[in-house]
Amino acid sequence: MNPAFSVILLTTASGAGYGMLAWLGVLNALRLLPSSPWFGVAAVLVALALSAIGLLASTLHLGHPERAWRAISQWRSSWLSREGVLALLTNLPALGFAAAWLVSGRATGVTVVLGLLAAACGLATVACQAMIYASLRPIRQWCNPLVLPNKLVLALFTGAAWLAAIVALAGAPPRIEAAIGLACGIAALALKLTYWRRIDAQPPLATMETATGLGAIGTVRMLEAPHTEENYLLREMAYVVGRKHARRLRQIAVALGYVIPGVLLAAGTAAGTTPDRVLLPLTALLGLLGIYIERWLFFAEATHTMALYYGRKI
Repeated sequence: MNPAFSVILLTTASGAGYGMLAWLGVLNALRLLPSSPWFGVAAVLVALALSAIGLLASTLHLGHPERAWRAISQWRSSWLSREGVLALLTNLPALGFAAAWLVSGRATGVTVVLGLLAAACGLATVACQAMIYASLRPIRQWCNPLVLPNKLVLALFTGAAWLAAIVALAGAPPRIEAAIGLACGIAALALKLTYWRRIDAQPPLATMETATGLGAIGTVRMLEAPHTEENYLLREMAYVVGRKHARRLRQIAVALGYVIPGVLLAAGTAAGTTPDRVLLPLTALLGLLGIYIERWLFFAEATHTMALYYGRKI
């Protein structure tokens, strides 16, 4: 599949934003966050800004962005519509959470309830986003049971990294947030490596032989291509990344997205406040860059069975 910049930015930035919102709600309920009234407002706004950047970028992939509102009208049957509806609904408890924190403090019942509701809505939005891809049966790399848990844990990982950075910039020790981010990062890396092993070992859903039913008489090949030049389907759904390049990009994604942020988060659990103000924002930015590469591969390595029509192996 063609890895469009706008869609990759959606899955990267919005995942971090909703993951951060989830940890804000949970850790506030446990009273493990700074009590400053303005901390809650700033943290929620950063989380919503990350989410909004991703959602707004996704409209650039539409042929007619002015019709984006129609995407939320099919929520009964479309995971994309469900994601859009939940993304809009999440803003209500999230902004109420920030307002309640500012007005009445973090420990009040209203603040805690709104925070947990915002956390649940944020994770539900990420789940719907993952199901957009996991529900597509013609693409074996996406119709995989690990796609949903991987996306959720990845959002919690990047969200925790961003929350740790915000806590450090606020002048508080971010040891708990850094430790949570480290644990989520280890889990996310384990899931990703398992996912890669599975899709590498998985046979194609179909071949030219099975698609034509002529496998019994030998190898099937096309005499002529169905088109004389590249068309939309070939550009969007038959994108191919070389195996050598994919292997190298996987290594870069693991290093930038998981290993280096994990090391910096581990350092953040022991470092003082001043080093944290440098280490943890760097961790959040590096993590997003590495996950951007990982998300690029998620699209580039996906093969649609439609490509068989054009004589391409999947």
